[in-house]
Parts: sequence; structure tokens; C-alpha cells
Amino acid sequence: MRDLPRQLSVEELAELFEGRTRFVERLAGLEDPLGHAREVAASLSDAEKKDVLDAHPAIGAKALSPRSAAEQGAEKAPPELEELNRRYEAKFGFRFVVFVNRRPKGELVPILRERLERTREQELATALDELVSIAEDRWRRS
Repeated sequence: MRDLPRQLSVEELAELFEGRTRFVERLAGLEDPLGHAREVAASLSDAEKKDVLDAHPAIGAKALSPRSAAEQGAEKAPPELEELNRRYEAKFGFRFVVFVNRRPKGELVPILRERLERTREQELATALDELVSIAEDRWRRS
């Protein structure tokens, strides 16, 4: 396990966060970018928050980055996961992001159901927090 870095390039951060977004560009200008990621995420506009969340692949998606594929595993997603993902995006307007942490996809169904019951504001904060947890884990495991 590696310690969190003091500085990362835009390219390194884009790999950790699944794409080059305004969020990633802002982080690249900071010392200790992963340590400040939650604070920066909270300061983003609603559109910027949506962009950074939508850059992440959906759970069970066919096209995944190598990192997401390794994290989500090869198991087939339960049929209801796709429907719950659609409901989530329709309700909140952004992609469902959860720190899978190598759990089977079936374990994510109850989490997604529970998160569908929340407010948009609660869910936006949770999704961004999960996104940062994913990036931190990716850095430590690389």
C-alpha cells in the first residue's frame, strides 16, 4: 500500500477519476490532491459534480477501463442492477457511484435500493465521497 501522493499530474488524476474533468484539473494544481479532493468536490458547481460522476462507468457496464474492470470483477451483474441504475439516473440526474471494493455485484443491489430513497443532495454528497474513496484506493493499490 502506498501513501497518498503530495502531487499528481492531470493525467494521473484522470486515470484515478476516470477522465479529465474540471475537478481533475483543479486537483492537479494542488499539493496533496487526494487529501483535498473531498473539499474541492464540495466546492464544484452542480454541472461539474455531474460531469465528474458521469465520467465513472456504471456498475455492470460492458465498456470499462482496466481499473474498473478489475474492481468490478468478471461476474455477470444481476438483472435488476441495470434497471436500478436506470431508475437512479432518472431520479438524480447523475450516475450511481459506489466504492465496489471487490464486492460481488449482487451485494450492491440493496445498497442501490437504499440510496434511491435518499434526497438528491444527500446522494450527490455520498456519490462524490465514494468517488474519492475509489481514487484513494486505486492510488494505494497501484
